[in-house]
Amino acid sequence: MHAYHVTSHVSPPRLSDISVPAPGTREIRVKVEACGLNFADLLMVGGTYQETPALPFTLGMEVAGTVDALGDGVSGFAPGDRVAVFGGHGGLAEYGCFDAARAVHLADAMSFMDAAAFQVAYGTSHLALSHRARLMPGETLLVLGAAGGVGLTAVEIGKLMGARVVASARGPEKCAAAKAAGADVIIDSDSDDLRAVMKDLGGADVVYDPVGGAQFTDAFRACRPEARILTIGFASGEVPQIKANHLLVKNISVHGLYWGGYLNFRPKVLTDSLATLMRWYAEGRIRPHISHVLPLDRAAEGLELLRSRKSTGKVVIQVG
Repeated sequence: MHAYHVTSHVSPPRLSDISVPAPGTREIRVKVEACGLNFADLLMVGGTYQETPALPFTLGMEVAGTVDALGDGVSGFAPGDRVAVFGGHGGLAEYGCFDAARAVHLADAMSFMDAAAFQVAYGTSHLALSHRARLMPGETLLVLGAAGGVGLTAVEIGKLMGARVVASARGPEKCAAAKAAGADVIIDSDSDDLRAVMKDLGGADVVYDPVGGAQFTDAFRACRPEARILTIGFASGEVPQIKANHLLVKNISVHGLYWGGYLNFRPKVLTDSLATLMRWYAEGRIRPHISHVLPLDRAAEGLELLRSRKSTGKVVIQVG
C-alpha cells in the first residue's frame, strides 16, 4: 500500500510502498478514505511533538474510513462499519491499524471528509472553552488565529455558548471566513491594533490562543481582571514567556490544553465532549470548514499550506 512515511527528522517525508499492516490485539484495521492534517503533523516531521512516534512511522493523526479487519479482543465494531479515529499517527496511508478505543461510529449523514476534519479541531475548542475556561454567556471571547483549523471552530463554539466573539485573523480572506463562522467583531492582524480594539470593547474575558508570540503579548495586555487565557499552540513558532507577577496583578489565569492528552488520564471528558459535538453536527449547528482537499500524493503540499498559514479551516487528504 501507499503511505506518507517519515524515516528521518532531517529529511522530508515521502510517499512509500509498504506492507498492509495486520491488526493487533484490540485494534481495528481501517480502509482510510480521508485524513485531516494538523499543525502537530509538522512538529512530528521535525521530531519536536510531545508524542512523536519512533522512526519510521506514517503521518496522519485523524482519519475516517471503513473497518476492514478486526484484531483479537475487539467488540463493538464489525467489517464495513464507518468510523472516525484519532490514532495519533498512521492515517496518511491506504490502510491503518488503530486502537479500537480511539474509534467512534459515524452517522450516515456525516461524510468521510467532514469526519476527517472534525475531531481534533472541534474537540480542542469545545474542551478548551467549556471544560477549561468555563466560558459563560455574555462574556467576551478573543480568538487568535481565528481562520485556522482550530480557530474557526473556537469562533463557532463560542457563539453557540453565547459569548461575544472577537476574531483576529490575517488578511481580508481569512477575516471573511471568521465572520462567516459567526464572529461579532473582526480584527485584521495585518493592519488593526488589537490592544486598541479590545480596549474599546472593554477587554477580553477569555483568550483562545493557538498562535503564541507577539499576539499572545497583545492579547494578554487586552485582558480584563479575572480573564482566562487558553494556550492551545504556537503556530507563530514562538513560545511566549509569561511574567507571573503580571498574572497576579490582574488576577489572570492561564490554562494549557492538549486535547489528545485526555485520552490518557480523563478519557470520559473527551468522549462526552465528542458526543455533544456529534449531536450538534446532526442538528446542523456546526459544519467543518475545509479549504483544501488534496490526494495522497500531494500530502506535502497540504503540509506546506499549514506551515505557511495559507489555509483556512482544515486541509484534508483524500485517500480512498
